[in-house]
Amino acid sequence: MTQVLVTGATGYIGGRLVPELLAAGYDVRVLVRHPERLGSREWAGQVDVVAGDATSRDDLRRALVGVDVAYYLIHALAAGGGFADRDRGTARGFAVVARELRVGRVIYLGGLHPDGDHLSPHLESRREVEQILLDGGAPTVVLRAAVILGSGSASFEMMRYLTERLPAMVAPRWIDNRIQPIAVRDVLRYLVGAAEIPSDVSRAFDIGGPDVLTYREMMRRYAAVAGLRPRVIRAVPVLTPRLASLWVGLVTPVPPGIARPLVGSLVHEVVAQEDDIRRYVPDPPDGLLGFDDAVALALARIRELDVRTSWSSASTPGAPSDPLPEDPDWTGGSLLVDDRARPVATSAEALWTVIEGIGGAHGWYSWRLGWVARGLMDRLFGGPGLRRGRRHPHRLAPGDALDWWRVETIEPGRLLRLRAEMRLPGLAWLELSVEDADAAQPTFRQRAVFLPRGLLGHLYWWAISPFHGIVFGGMQRNIARAAQEHTTPGVPR
Repeated sequence: MTQVLVTGATGYIGGRLVPELLAAGYDVRVLVRHPERLGSREWAGQVDVVAGDATSRDDLRRALVGVDVAYYLIHALAAGGGFADRDRGTARGFAVVARELRVGRVIYLGGLHPDGDHLSPHLESRREVEQILLDGGAPTVVLRAAVILGSGSASFEMMRYLTERLPAMVAPRWIDNRIQPIAVRDVLRYLVGAAEIPSDVSRAFDIGGPDVLTYREMMRRYAAVAGLRPRVIRAVPVLTPRLASLWVGLVTPVPPGIARPLVGSLVHEVVAQEDDIRRYVPDPPDGLLGFDDAVALALARIRELDVRTSWSSASTPGAPSDPLPEDPDWTGGSLLVDDRARPVATSAEALWTVIEGIGGAHGWYSWRLGWVARGLMDRLFGGPGLRRGRRHPHRLAPGDALDWWRVETIEPGRLLRLRAEMRLPGLAWLELSVEDADAAQPTFRQRAVFLPRGLLGHLYWWAISPFHGIVFGGMQRNIARAAQEHTTPGVPR
């Protein structure tokens, strides 16, 4: 069997590519920093997992040894300043190790861009990475795509929320630039097919769907497919990409750090200049999926709660990844803890159902105004705020984004541990657990843990301490009440 390596397997594309490769008969290996996040993937037991970081050449050597085809699906999309340096360094290391270990084929999913233009920083970095890989010495195929249409993709979610939430809007004048979107289904088909391209072919290919549209037309056609009233869109010359990304960050769940490169890319017309990929990966019998059909399919996935991966699946650059320390003197300082426990007159199953359903549209069972205000403050400082929501309304898995938290650990029926990804002067966790599950009244334990960073961290904790009774006490009481009343998770706010 052909040995394939997938990097970025916990991301939006990588998480969907792995099962497609398995179905095509490939022997798949994945390189991931946090193997525990693969636990909920139905394919996790069918792949060879290498724990490591793509920035480490030693880790790359362990992952790439014996590999025939390597997929490079790594982008520092929301890493803030210096993302181009990080992308450049990671790509160079990957290219060096791939050549050293004689990898038969490298495949990279890059960005569709016009030739010769002064590109946005995001597209320029994509172009630089593709050139580094093409010049690296291993045969390389680059697939260049523009807007990817699929449930959970950042580009699709940005368009979806803008269209659904704003019946009338002002937009930058480059909203009338032409774009060639492509359905995620067709992107995956090209990625799988690229593994069989002959080794003497080393080049970039443009890939796109059958429709060329402006962003204005895309929003209007989205509204029609979704059954919304026609949208009124006015173009103005004063919205810079930065201002537009801040506006997108306020209206949609996509934070400004991710919205900025996406919006910046729209300044350019991104239309495929050739379709040479069809020589090696022919179109399916029913043709490529058009815009309207791709939108309809994505919306059906959302309605059926079948969004397999999301833009929020990937780690948030700069967010802490440290697990909750067992040692209270982990870094020479004490953990600050708010610990509450109470018996609940209900079954352990009912209590767990409410715990696992927390967040997103269900809310946090606490002082709603306080949570909303804190979420807005977090977004102003570049954090995720509360708008990431959750992937599934009732089920959680390790690595899932949950508003400004990330699921660090979940032991069904017993423990949910969340790690904060909000902007904080320290590290924070929230534990919700069911104890004494076999007793007549199980115990609901709620523990907020904070590891302060310097004096500012201590001041932050003591400044919010007076509100703990309102926030954490209210949360515990309302979760217990919801479990006792067997209500739909999230009704008590």
